[in-house]
Amino acid sequence: MIYFLNAFLRLMTKIALRGYFRKIIIEGKSNIPKNCPIILVANHQNALIDPLLLATHTNLKPYFLTRASVFKNPIAAKLLGWIRMLPVYRVRDGFSTIQQNQKTFDHTFEVLRANGTIIIFAEGGHSLIRNLRPLSKGFTRIAFGLKEKYPEKDPVILPVALDYSAHRRSGSRVRITFGRPIQVDMPASKSGQLTKAVEAALSKLVVTIPSMDYQEKLESLIVHKVDLTSSPDVTHFLNEGKVQNPIKLSSGLVNKLMKIFHLPLFLLWIWKGPGVQDKVFDATFKFLIGFVFAPIWYLFLIVLGLSTSIGSWAVSVLLLAWITVWLNKNPQE
Repeated sequence: MIYFLNAFLRLMTKIALRGYFRKIIIEGKSNIPKNCPIILVANHQNALIDPLLLATHTNLKPYFLTRASVFKNPIAAKLLGWIRMLPVYRVRDGFSTIQQNQKTFDHTFEVLRANGTIIIFAEGGHSLIRNLRPLSKGFTRIAFGLKEKYPEKDPVILPVALDYSAHRRSGSRVRITFGRPIQVDMPASKSGQLTKAVEAALSKLVVTIPSMDYQEKLESLIVHKVDLTSSPDVTHFLNEGKVQNPIKLSSGLVNKLMKIFHLPLFLLWIWKGPGVQDKVFDATFKFLIGFVFAPIWYLFLIVLGLSTSIGSWAVSVLLLAWITVWLNKNPQE
């Protein structure tokens, strides 16, 4: 039952993500290995959107490690379990809770033993800043712990980058780039070597804007229509001052019309938005509002269309709502 629920949620989420983003670009998918334990290490820039994209666009049916604080509510903990999220306790959660991580690690070992996939956002937190932050060592502990417990298993580390044209806005683009798998072929005493290898691989995949004069560089990239999801294009412009593949920017008119034809959802965001203190969660809340309430809004319009005197008006609003979602294309950040 849980398996079918998980599969249904993945399908519905994938459809919703295709509606939320104007374009989802997948690169390097042939690098995903088969029939072996995979520890997928990704950067983390967009809260819940990051794991949802990886869960629905890899065919790996992965498990995720996420901070334990979101499991405090029993109902939330149950739901998170259904979508294969596992809690990780940090020092800030209380030193006494750290030992509970062993249960999570034991669970990951069993997943990997069956040639499953674990996804870790190894930066240890999220940020809207476009660069790679230092990686924590949790993924090396899992890799070497698996080899110690099950010596016959040979896990690989799969680096993957997620880059967004506009983190907080619908109608934007996202690029998921899979790097080449990295073999865990050194002893546990060389874990630092593995961390550096994964960090080097990820740094080549993730769009990087140097921290010095960051905002000025970002604005220049936007003005010159550089694709903010493309690491080669961004690097080339920053180094050479030339645009390789300029993108087309929209006026945002369709986005405004989409808000009109989804007015109840837009009003929900106006009500909820100011209370989102961490702006990295903006896209998460916008997506969840659409995921939960857009079907209700569409069903309401269908009922009006079939059973009231304003049926033609309701059908027109419904069709225009769908059209604006399809055409929605926001400018960059």
